[in-house]
Amino acid sequence: MKLMLIGGTGVGKTTLAQRLNNEKLEYKKTQMVDYSGEIIDTPGEYIENRGYYSALSTLAVDAKIIALVQSSLDKTSVFPPNFSTMFLNKKIIGIITKVDLNHNTDIARNFLKLAGVEEIIEIDKSCEIEI
Repeated sequence: MKLMLIGGTGVGKTTLAQRLNNEKLEYKKTQMVDYSGEIIDTPGEYIENRGYYSALSTLAVDAKIIALVQSSLDKTSVFPPNFSTMFLNKKIIGIITKVDLNHNTDIARNFLKLAGVEEIIEIDKSCEIEI
């Protein structure tokens, strides 16, 4: 199973990838696409700049599951409505990060639903993650 993580800068994609791969947690800014195990970690700039949408579409060919990652702290979304429709024949999930810092996930949940996710998973820094 290849999982592709898409989300804005600082939402926790790289930390999530490290946890899923049972790696040591260390902050690092993702400067380019990172293939680590079964995870494709994309830089936040790829969703923040429409010019990179074609790169996301191309990278998604290698993924079985596309995860749109939204922080529970963010009051805006980088995902346009129905963004998920650009990924044909892929399972689209939403992941809400940093739930330990903001337990009210209604805003993040609404952003992900508008983007077209099929299911939403909430995580915090202490939880076990299974996808």
